[in-house]
Amino acid sequence: MPCDHRKMPSITQRFALVPALALLLAGACAQARGLPTEVEAALDRAKLPRDAMVAVVQEVGKPAVRLSWQPDKPMNPASLMKLLTTEAALETLGPAYLWLTPVWLQGTVNNPGPQGVLEGNLVIKGSGDPKLVMERTWLLLRRVQQLGVHEIRGDIVLDRSAFKAGEQNPGDFDGEASKPQNVQPDALLFSQRSVILTFTPDIPRGVAIVSADAPLNGVRVDTTVPLTSGPCADWRAGLKAELQDPARIHFTGNYPVVCGELNWPIAYADPKSYNERLLAGMWREMGGVLTGSVKDGIAPTTLPTFTVQSPALAEVIRDINKYSNNTMAQQLFLTLALTQRGLGTPENARDVLGQWAKTRFGTATKGLVIDNGSGLSRETRVSADLLARLLQSAWSGPSMPELASSLPVVGLDGTLRRVQTQTGRAHLKTGSLRDVVGMAGYVLAASGRRYVFVAMVNHPNAQGGRPAIEALLQWTAADAKSAPPTAD
Repeated sequence: MPCDHRKMPSITQRFALVPALALLLAGACAQARGLPTEVEAALDRAKLPRDAMVAVVQEVGKPAVRLSWQPDKPMNPASLMKLLTTEAALETLGPAYLWLTPVWLQGTVNNPGPQGVLEGNLVIKGSGDPKLVMERTWLLLRRVQQLGVHEIRGDIVLDRSAFKAGEQNPGDFDGEASKPQNVQPDALLFSQRSVILTFTPDIPRGVAIVSADAPLNGVRVDTTVPLTSGPCADWRAGLKAELQDPARIHFTGNYPVVCGELNWPIAYADPKSYNERLLAGMWREMGGVLTGSVKDGIAPTTLPTFTVQSPALAEVIRDINKYSNNTMAQQLFLTLALTQRGLGTPENARDVLGQWAKTRFGTATKGLVIDNGSGLSRETRVSADLLARLLQSAWSGPSMPELASSLPVVGLDGTLRRVQTQTGRAHLKTGSLRDVVGMAGYVLAASGRRYVFVAMVNHPNAQGGRPAIEALLQWTAADAKSAPPTAD
């Protein structure tokens, strides 16, 4: 693992070693201590001190490091924390793990068919499915209709008891309650408690048509907004959206015609009522009748009428890592607690993930602080050494293809689509908060060698450290182009 020069014999102690070996070790550590000159220059331009950055570059499957800079220093990793959560899940649950959502028609279905009536309740029990998106929710309700139910002469009962995540205000972290990234986890997380607004210019009418998915019962959305000839750069601000009213989404601004059709996902203003509004609205939009209400309750212990299966974990972690989906990461975090401790609580999840990391990586977990598993936190701390060990371990483990393919490809997709450094030659998870920036993953170098790459910057001006990390990425990829890969 990364060379710890504090534990290496000094040159004056080399009499205790074979002289040639001592010189090799001393030279290797001297090289590993410093940052490349181009990285230092980028830090200087951003007026960032050297100690604001940590980094490890190490060839995959090799014990020696190419670069190790402050590897043991605990840093806020931002979304790099998702590497721990997703790798722990792959090892613990397996890449084929499925979330199951059982459904009961609790009562009698009279006159099954287009006019069928369920004399009783429709009951849905959650297990934390991170991808219970609108399309899959529609399919769940469609399955109910296929069983002959047109009218529910009772309630839709939701069992959310698998998770006890606590009640948090979505705006507590950064004051941006309307950002989907701040949606809190839930055992029944329908459509991630969000609304996707689509703006389609209708030039002859001089307006953009506004459509909203999902259909929320009792929520009015402005159907049009005036077009403008202005630039598209800050189109969301130009709409002057009023999003705080749970009963209405209103726009007092305009929409630039040059933008064409665009989408804007927003978190719904009243998350506690989202499930009720969504299911009632969707059921009625599908032509169904609900005489009761949507409410929380406890599912029966009998066999369900049918069960909805999620996509496999391997597919879910692609969304988590490629697009840095915080809510889905927290769903997975609590799922680890549910499957290993019987209840999805943050405390149980921290214990499960912490024990897994300690068992796998031992003393490298010193300084590790786990908060919510997503990295959307000011308290989380991880060292570059721990992340490098995790990436090395994952590469040699059975889940390597799933983890590696879940990482954004530089210049091509996910959160790295717009980064044009070494396009297509690196799979890297990104991390970004107000005072944090980082990348970690795998880099294929010009020599044909593949490297574990970890770099993080913590500083009030951390965003200015992006060029330094990209310079380190370039340095990693340009490793002695003429040198062939090592054969051993």
